[in-house]
Amino acid sequence: MLPDDYQLRPLTIEDVPAMAAAYTRNREHLARWDPARPDHFYTEAGQAEQVAIQVAERETGKQHPYVLWHGHQAVGRVTINNIVRGVLQSGTVGYWLDHGHLGRGLATGMVEHMVEEADQRLGLHRLEAGTMLRNEPSQAVLRRAGFTFFGMAERFLHINGTWEDHVLFQRILNDRPAGNLAP
Repeated sequence: MLPDDYQLRPLTIEDVPAMAAAYTRNREHLARWDPARPDHFYTEAGQAEQVAIQVAERETGKQHPYVLWHGHQAVGRVTINNIVRGVLQSGTVGYWLDHGHLGRGLATGMVEHMVEEADQRLGLHRLEAGTMLRNEPSQAVLRRAGFTFFGMAERFLHINGTWEDHVLFQRILNDRPAGNLAP
């Protein structure tokens, strides 16, 4: 659960300036966890391109991006992406939090919100997430949100110029029958 002075809501095109500011403010903080990004990514034009893609993918049911707000400032993101329907009914959750808002349980609150969203609104059966081996704080977030370890993936993602091994977690949401549920 998130404190009352924070609000989590779906990403929209209107969020572009706030997202550019948030990524710029957190560029150094996120660099060790993110893929290498060109300078253009941190501009409003770059974020307009990114947000347009993410909003379009929400409309097709491929992802569900949210922004965490503290007043008028974007201070985090959480997204369910890689959504697969049919017999799998699964998605991948990813998140980040502004360096000035760490240690308040916000990342756990965002992930817990997405668990509820995935189960109740999207009708998914499971969520998964991966963290780099050294990202123990993120592993703790996932454990607090009810995720369990299910494996390791060698050289899984290309992060900041290096293929990084990842610890994999999952959370089974329900045992409803699978099917091609509408997004």
